[in-house]
Amino acid sequence: MMPKRFLVPADAVVVVVVVVVVVAVAFAVGAASAAVYKCEGDGGIPVYQEMPCPPGKALRDFQTDPPDITVLPATPGAGPAGLPAADRAAKNGKAAKDPKPARANADAAERKHLRSGMTAGEVRARIGAPDSTAGTKRGKPGRWTYQPAPGDPETITTVTISGGIVTDVERRVVKK
Repeated sequence: MMPKRFLVPADAVVVVVVVVVVVAVAFAVGAASAAVYKCEGDGGIPVYQEMPCPPGKALRDFQTDPPDITVLPATPGAGPAGLPAADRAAKNGKAAKDPKPARANADAAERKHLRSGMTAGEVRARIGAPDSTAGTKRGKPGRWTYQPAPGDPETITTVTISGGIVTDVERRVVKK
């Protein structure tokens, strides 16, 4: 005698598939809304984690105490287009009256962090005015050159800017 086979209706298969998809989505949504906690780790070093901190180790719960919004100050002398005065003058075909010297508090070590896509204003705010400029007329890409300085010795940094946006950063090591 042949064993009996049980046939499952097609509707039951669809219901099972729908239930599996709903459960998978519920787990995905739960994982995406994870909380972040700032706890005190070994030696007092802050540790960021997704689980609540042990008792007495909580430094900050970002769900109940979200961080403030950080706003960077505008570049001094920047106009409505966000370009420094020297860039606006070059864009208008006029020479700048008084080129600004490099910022006294500009950190030459920050030159390592320049990247394509930054604005000319961001570069000036981060590392100050260039030591020399070239090729900024008639819409041609301009080149800003920064000579070796304390914090970035033996390195010449050349930044190519087109339309107020950094398109290339070249760092060349030079030996004295």
